[in-house]
Amino acid sequence: MALSMPVMADKSDKEAVFNSATFEAMELRNIGPAYMSGRIADIAVDQNNPSTWYTAVGSGGVWKTTNAGTTWKPIFDKQAVYSIGDVTIAPSNSNIVWVGTGENNGGRHISFGDGVYKSTDGGQTWKNMGLKKSEHISDIIIHPTNPDIVWVSAQGPLWTGGGERGLYKTTDGGETWKQVLKGADEWTGVTSLLIDPRNPDKLYAATWARQRTIAAYVGTNEGAGIHTSDDGGETWTELKTGLPSGNMGKIGMAISPMNPDVLYATIETDNRKGGFYRSSDQGASWSKMSDEVGGGTGPHYYQEIFADQHQFDRVYIVSNYSKVSDDGGKTWTPINTKRKHVDDHAMAFHPTDPDFVLMGSDGGIYMSHDRMANWRFMANLPLTQFYKVAPDDSKPFYTVYAGAQDNSTQGGPSRTNREEGIKNKDWFLTLGGDGHQPAVEPGNPDIMYSQWQQGNLVRIDTTNKDGVYIKPQPLPGDPAERFNWDAPINVSAHDPKRIYFASQRVWRSDDRGDSWTPISKDLTQNKNRMHMPMMGRTWSVEAGWDLYAMSEFHTIANFAESPVDENILWVGTDDGIIQVTTDGGKNWKKIELDDIRGIPATAYVNDIRADLFDPNTVYVALDNHKYGDYKPYLIKSTNLGKKWTSLADDLPEKHLVWRIVQDHVNKDLMFIGTEFGIFFTVDGGKDWVELDGGMPTISTRDVKIQRRENDLVAGTFGRGIYILDDYAPLRQLTKQSMEQDALLFAPSRPVKWFQLDTNHTDSDGDDRFVAENPEHGATLTYYLKDSLLTAKDKRQEAEKKLLDDKKYPKYPSWETVEAELEEAKPAVYLEIRDANGDVVNRVEGSTKKGLHRVTWEMDYALTTPLTDKEGRNGGFMAMPGTYTAALFKREGAEITQLAVPVEFVLESIYPGALEGPSAQDIKTFQASLESAQKRAMSSTAVLKQLEGTMELLRVAIDRTPSDVSALEAKYASIQREIHDVNNVLFGLESRDRKGAKPANVMSRLGYARSALWSSYGPTQQHKDQLGYAADGLADVTARIKTLQESAVPALQQSVVDQGGPWTTGLTVIAK
Repeated sequence: MALSMPVMADKSDKEAVFNSATFEAMELRNIGPAYMSGRIADIAVDQNNPSTWYTAVGSGGVWKTTNAGTTWKPIFDKQAVYSIGDVTIAPSNSNIVWVGTGENNGGRHISFGDGVYKSTDGGQTWKNMGLKKSEHISDIIIHPTNPDIVWVSAQGPLWTGGGERGLYKTTDGGETWKQVLKGADEWTGVTSLLIDPRNPDKLYAATWARQRTIAAYVGTNEGAGIHTSDDGGETWTELKTGLPSGNMGKIGMAISPMNPDVLYATIETDNRKGGFYRSSDQGASWSKMSDEVGGGTGPHYYQEIFADQHQFDRVYIVSNYSKVSDDGGKTWTPINTKRKHVDDHAMAFHPTDPDFVLMGSDGGIYMSHDRMANWRFMANLPLTQFYKVAPDDSKPFYTVYAGAQDNSTQGGPSRTNREEGIKNKDWFLTLGGDGHQPAVEPGNPDIMYSQWQQGNLVRIDTTNKDGVYIKPQPLPGDPAERFNWDAPINVSAHDPKRIYFASQRVWRSDDRGDSWTPISKDLTQNKNRMHMPMMGRTWSVEAGWDLYAMSEFHTIANFAESPVDENILWVGTDDGIIQVTTDGGKNWKKIELDDIRGIPATAYVNDIRADLFDPNTVYVALDNHKYGDYKPYLIKSTNLGKKWTSLADDLPEKHLVWRIVQDHVNKDLMFIGTEFGIFFTVDGGKDWVELDGGMPTISTRDVKIQRRENDLVAGTFGRGIYILDDYAPLRQLTKQSMEQDALLFAPSRPVKWFQLDTNHTDSDGDDRFVAENPEHGATLTYYLKDSLLTAKDKRQEAEKKLLDDKKYPKYPSWETVEAELEEAKPAVYLEIRDANGDVVNRVEGSTKKGLHRVTWEMDYALTTPLTDKEGRNGGFMAMPGTYTAALFKREGAEITQLAVPVEFVLESIYPGALEGPSAQDIKTFQASLESAQKRAMSSTAVLKQLEGTMELLRVAIDRTPSDVSALEAKYASIQREIHDVNNVLFGLESRDRKGAKPANVMSRLGYARSALWSSYGPTQQHKDQLGYAADGLADVTARIKTLQESAVPALQQSVVDQGGPWTTGLTVIAK
């Protein structure tokens, strides 16, 4: 691949090259969408500048707007975690912002945090300030006048006991922490925190105990309650009068800004019951106002209340269907959700406008200027939480389908033909509900499968959008089917009409779901989930169970069919079982996870993938974080599960492995989606490298390969869909190959040749969302082992090494410094040639070591006249066909070829209904047009210079100390000639302003140039206009040449001869 001889390197050198930094150029691009957005955990409005808001996204980092939501910027993307529970602005200094990580609810799908972060520059930079074992932060309160005093309520780990939970206080800006309120046991943390706006020593805190497992959730016990402190949190008193006795669950609290003696609390009790309470004496006593609690999928998911800043006793409770009370919680009215997503979690208010409300939901942020009578949706936040993705084989651009948490199953293009990119209007829904694993039929984009939670499967005909409900049904007498919340579907690699689906058993259909046959018995452990211990004990039926919006347990979570042998099928369950059949389902072999060395028996099978090349090999991604074990697990068997080896030893801690996909060309190239990003391996899993170019820190729940395009498609849980375009160079990039000086890779598939649509640009303001298309053109990838350095760079590197060795460099010689100043910078460029070997263009690239991607925009080099050093970019569009690219470096005057040429094809993707001129005719027309343009542009440039010279001559004649009558006559004659030439080129100026303007050279040339606005090519009229323009240019250029070479210089010389000033353009005065 490279011309230069390989240089041997030791192992450490190889590993230093093969890292994330080297592969930054393999950049993923986000395609959205933003039209349904994602879950919002908290919103903070800057009370000193109410156009500035910070948004804590449940699983998408922190975003900031400084123009009331017109535009947003992610400001937390490269931190260690992405799950956010709270964001708070210091009242006394708006530049100080605190973020609590780890979502503040008890949902089945939430991630975990690593403590609290602080910014002192409005979110530009962040520092982790500790409480790393808290995992879930619910509230942060900053002292109103001293920003070094901060209180943090930590819910603590959701899946296990212990950790850092309770209320913590710092008095030194987070350098040290003190636990000032501790829960009754290892399961109890603090879920709500209030401060009296009149007295910062007066605090209120609500404690809460809960545990969730894969099987169940319990969220009430005797440790929950409301507490108050009068000394800034140093000592606490539990408030009981009027509150429920016995078990309580999640408690949401609010304090009236208008009368802080008034407190509100919504309190969960056993069996999802509870009520709304009000106190008018700072919590000393409470009255139950109503039975209202945050309901829907469970109080653990909502249960937050907000007191209106502008109207006393007006209070809001956010829930699946949020409500408002104007009488302190006695009666409630549902808020308007006609054009709004349900499932709310956050609210914020304007400091002076009583009608302004912000509300954050599972579908993003909504703003109202009329107290929620009408809503404006912020459709510019790409925060969708996708579980699974499926790219189809649509042409010319494939569609990506993806199932989203609480936001349906969506579909959108991988790119568009517009210069503007992918917009929200390009996306569509296939099915409602919680969207889960979609599937497509290979080679047939007319058929796809969507499902909503618990296995509700629908086959969709994409030609007419018709959906047929095809969920498998049990026979009479069969036990109930237990479908996973995200039930696995598989379209057979051997027969596209055959699909597999799974509950606790495997179902097979050979007619795309019209009929089903079970091919297994129950393949799970099938135990009673209610008998499993929660919070260290078992619970009876009246306890705080909450199984709403939760998967069935003991289900098949993942399924795989061997693409090599159709009889080999694999399943993985949510309760620690792997099963395999080698006879199409007649007999199954059970593999217990606790029989596999180093694997916990309780692990959930996140993914199971049969090898694309070897029928005996399988890969399994396992997850035990819901038992408090954050170690990544990825195992491989090459003998149908008899023996296993770990592929996760090289992965960072906490990078739970969600999905794995194997390249269809190189068996050792694989990608995985983890809890915090994407990794790839080129050696079958021995070493993993993170792909973080263009990616925020985010959970990547699925990775798929679009084989025709060699694209990696990633579904993230909180930041939409990402695509790595044409990852094929990774197939050949190994530690050994990267010992060479340079490598060059062509596009791995035909490059899509089409005219980019620049006309359909919407004038829809700045609050829109537009995702980038890939670069329009042929993207080539190259690798440089070393950077190209100037003599100055080399000297500075040598001096730095001396300093590192405690030695001191000497001042270089004057000759050395002068040579450095004169030295030209080195360059790297790609040279593009057509099938005839003619140079089409050269494209400059980076001289830095590592991997780089450069796009040739499918155009010829612009050879029209240059009138400044920048010039214009881009000549005529090259025609479809075969091209080559070669990599060169230029050092001084020496040019060296770095890698052998690579070949690629430009392929037209939009054949027209009418047959236009041949490619040769178009090329001939382009050549003639370019020649005419050169003449026209040089003519106008010289005319402009002559006009400038004539302006100088006007002054020079006025300053000539002799009879200037002859000079004046010559001057007037030249001016008339310049004016006449301008009229031939551009037409009469008076007509341009007042009436119809006859055709002129430049207008005819412009018409001829319009032939290249489309791929059709020039019509006869375009050719005629070019001919007329060329005729006019022949006359014009001759007249300009006379002016330039004789008339004007003669006048200049005459002025000098008569004692007048020398003017620019005249030859130098010799003596």
